[in-house]
Amino acid sequence: MRQLFTRFPNKTRRMLEILVPGLSWLLITMPLWLSFSHPALVAYLIITFDVYWFYKSFTLAIHATRAFLTLQAHVKVDWRAQAGASPGFDTLYHAIIVPEYREPIHILRRTLENLAKQDFPHERLIIVLATEDKDPHARETGSLLKQEFGSHFGHFLVTRHVLHHGEVAGKSSNMAWAAKRLVAALTDWNISVDQVTVTSCDADALLHPTYFSALSYHFLTDPDRAYHFYQGAILFYSNIWRIPLPTRVLNTLGSIWNLALLSQQSRFINFSTYSLPLATAARVGYWDVDVIPEDYHLFFKVYFTMGEKVATRGIFLPVLVDAAESRTLLGTLVNQYEQSKRWAWGVSDIPYVIRGVILNGQIALGDRLRRLVFLLEHHIFWPSNWFILTIGSSIPPLLNSAFSRTVLGHNLAQISSGILTLSAIFLLVVIIIDLRIKPPRPKEFATWKLPFLYLQWLTLPIVSFFLAALPGLDAHTRLMLGKRLEYRVTEKV
Repeated sequence: MRQLFTRFPNKTRRMLEILVPGLSWLLITMPLWLSFSHPALVAYLIITFDVYWFYKSFTLAIHATRAFLTLQAHVKVDWRAQAGASPGFDTLYHAIIVPEYREPIHILRRTLENLAKQDFPHERLIIVLATEDKDPHARETGSLLKQEFGSHFGHFLVTRHVLHHGEVAGKSSNMAWAAKRLVAALTDWNISVDQVTVTSCDADALLHPTYFSALSYHFLTDPDRAYHFYQGAILFYSNIWRIPLPTRVLNTLGSIWNLALLSQQSRFINFSTYSLPLATAARVGYWDVDVIPEDYHLFFKVYFTMGEKVATRGIFLPVLVDAAESRTLLGTLVNQYEQSKRWAWGVSDIPYVIRGVILNGQIALGDRLRRLVFLLEHHIFWPSNWFILTIGSSIPPLLNSAFSRTVLGHNLAQISSGILTLSAIFLLVVIIIDLRIKPPRPKEFATWKLPFLYLQWLTLPIVSFFLAALPGLDAHTRLMLGKRLEYRVTEKV
């Protein structure tokens, strides 16, 4: 197998780009073509999946509750004092790279104003505004923001990424360019790379005011810090009271899912806004310039280079980001669809991971397979679980009349519905945590709309189909057909 992947790298990659999304299509269509010959097998597979979903709902509720309680405690901790008592604090720097392309200046200004509220010593905060050369407003934006905020931080660096041959436009190539410029600047500033963490900060991310103090404490007290990523709870709550119901319910569920990940270290992979040692990023050759999903890709790049100690550690503090939005309902739905499709495009990274799992003989096989299975589970079930859970149980009796007259065929829909109804009980935990953790209701949000905060959950089957399952299937199908996805910056309002 290793010889095959070494001798035919492009052909094996293309084979996997067809095979992995094909598994999603296989699961979706399985009740249609297998019910004619083996309807009982289909029924047992559907029941098994329903039980799996019950287990996933149960564990989500448990991990979300644990993470919520931990977060509630950690926001009250004096991380500045804790970090200040740790050896190495006085020489530790934090670099924050904010990649942007045609972002509204008020969004960038809001992000920088929020960074200026950090309780970590500002003279050891380094801001890198990573702009794109093809952005016609890049020079003006960089100059204006540096003039406004340069004095608030120890250093303020503006980079302009020129897209080179072989590079893919997007966050990953921009991050790589900015990180290399940062390392060069550190030499001029007489700052050691080993004393710097680097944070990939989305343009709309609002880090908790104690984030860098908490990061300092976790980093300085971590004996394996060279192997670790660090990340807070990514919550789509910055504009949660403003977005329409269909996207509000989806982003609420996504926020609680992200919160629950913090207490699942064995499955946690950094995404969106995260931190790591700058020396580690430099050691592996920075972010790759020919990919779109930069976060998971960097994690596995570090993993395959540095071994099984590589992991993501949760920082139990909120990081507020904007949910997809536009100025009209239709525009918001389109933006949410496109954002979900871009996230689902992470499936394009799986061939890279499979190749690494096969070719890397230095890491224990069990650890490689464990991480691959988690990744496959996430992406293969993304577009397929809706079809299995909602219409899967009705197909075998419908297509096979003989099976519909059996006890199993007659009761399949009721068994499946019963399991899923029990799973829905755990949704109450999500609703309660959401009500406790999201920002206070603004005055402009009318009181008469409050009941819809509960009724919105009834729309989940419809919303998840159009804004989760379909964009996921779109991304998978594009990969199968060899149609690459272009990076699309989510509109900000």
